[in-house]
Amino acid sequence: MSRPWSDAVRQKHMRAICEEIGERLQFMMDRTAQEPPARLAALLQRFEELEQTAAPSIAPSLDELGAPQNVGSARFYEPHE
Repeated sequence: MSRPWSDAVRQKHMRAICEEIGERLQFMMDRTAQEPPARLAALLQRFEELEQTAAPSIAPSLDELGAPQNVGSARFYEPHE
């Protein structure tokens, strides 16, 4: 049975992969061109649009939790007498 890779090995490989992608992109992109290729420009535009839109919250709302609406005045702990 093979041993799973350690986190350090995974991080090293991920860094190497990212660097290789960066090197290949630098080689492929013509630095003298005024604009990126149309497909890359479209992807960059889409990414910018997605960055501008508000992301939905992943945290449940108070309604979803069934918590009291007036949390400021609610008592969460009542000691036993």
